Amino acid sequence: MPPAHPFDDDKLKEECGVYGVIGVADAANFVALGLHALQHRGQEAGGIVSYHPDEGFNNARRFGYVRDNFTKQSLMETLPGALAIGHVRYSTAGGKAPVIRDVQPFFGEFAMGGAAIAHNGNITNANALRRELIERGSIFQSNSDSECIIHLMARSLQKTIPDRMEDALRRVEGAFSVVAMTRTKLIGVRDPLGVRPLVLGQIGDGWVLSSETCALDIIGARYVREIEPGEMVVITDEGVESRRPFRQASSRFCIFEHVYFSRPDSIYGGRSVYETRRQIGVELAREAPVEADLVCPVPDGGTPAAIGYSQESGIPYGMGITRNQYMGRTFIEPTEQIRNMGVRLKLNVNRALIEGKRVILVDDSVVRGTTSRKIKDMILDAGAAEVHFRIASPPTAWPCFYGVDTPERDKLLAATMSEDEMREHLAVDSLKFISLDGLYRAVGEAEGRNSECPQYCDACFSGEYPVAPSDQIENGFELKAAE
Repeated sequence: MPPAHPFDDDKLKEECGVYGVIGVADAANFVALGLHALQHRGQEAGGIVSYHPDEGFNNARRFGYVRDNFTKQSLMETLPGALAIGHVRYSTAGGKAPVIRDVQPFFGEFAMGGAAIAHNGNITNANALRRELIERGSIFQSNSDSECIIHLMARSLQKTIPDRMEDALRRVEGAFSVVAMTRTKLIGVRDPLGVRPLVLGQIGDGWVLSSETCALDIIGARYVREIEPGEMVVITDEGVESRRPFRQASSRFCIFEHVYFSRPDSIYGGRSVYETRRQIGVELAREAPVEADLVCPVPDGGTPAAIGYSQESGIPYGMGITRNQYMGRTFIEPTEQIRNMGVRLKLNVNRALIEGKRVILVDDSVVRGTTSRKIKDMILDAGAAEVHFRIASPPTAWPCFYGVDTPERDKLLAATMSEDEMREHLAVDSLKFISLDGLYRAVGEAEGRNSECPQYCDACFSGEYPVAPSDQIENGFELKAAE
């Protein structure tokens, strides 16, 4: 697979998306539609496993987009049955070079029958578990941390697959939303802190599990509720059984789901992701006003926040930058000359709108800062009088170990520079990030962040990890010093 375009390479990479359907004829077709709606969570590869009583388990795993693989009738006919699960992937653990054996869902045969599993998140003690399992005779087929769950299930002494899954997941640390299936059951589980999302929907007499509500909408399913932190649901033809296999803990949902990862038409905790992002722009305008002529989003992540900033500030909103929607991650850059055009292959400036204006650029985040500098140069080349950056998230100064592919800490601009130093580095007239309290207010916490017991996982901003990243600590990663 060709390397990511430079524009995408300067963004945090989406984790993964999971989906499952039971009680609907040709369930794999519905899973393919759901995965298409979750494509933003992983573009590297996708897979589907289905079960039919006469044909058993069948699976298909492919590199690339869902639309390029799972829309082919010849392939979908090999996935019959009223029960299926699927996964879209961006590798956050395991080998960096994509290999088909790392593509989920994973499948295993147990004494009581087969089971498949798809996982969104990251197991922070996977290295230790893997060593232990290999020493006890397990033979791994992939580089994925998710495979540890299958091996732990195989070694469990419990009598049913759901019980074995409970047993296995009690050994696992980190963040996980799991969708799994047996011959008769669809299973969904969230980690005790609920870091990664998982929702339940209903379609006719059937049931759906999905990473986001937008993937329920695409198949006409009705949203029922979120799977709660630490909850396991076991779904059969008889309905939904809820279990509580873990010790109760305070929820720490990933706040970056609101800022960037989720689709704006999804809903979490009864809140529209789009409205939250618009409100982030409102808070940002209150915290960091500046005299200017135009508020311009960096598409597409900055658009709702730019609208909110414009509405609150009274400064006109304009689409000063256009994104080429037909230039995906797999664009082949054939020459060094074309490669040096960088972000211009993806974005183009509306010169007639920008020229002579004092421009506020609203973006969702700054990671390495390389794209921000290129966008600033494009705006100045188009004749802008001033360029002011407003960022709809706090400075990203710490890597995520819970299912997001983040650069090492010394590659994060905010880890090595103050806000003023970043402004000088980017060579812009001003640079302001929303505060952590402002972000919390935007997601509905009127009093801001509770520093004693944060309401969300915000480790990428605060350095406060709700689950110790034990594998990373073993490899020399240093946690934030206590204040």
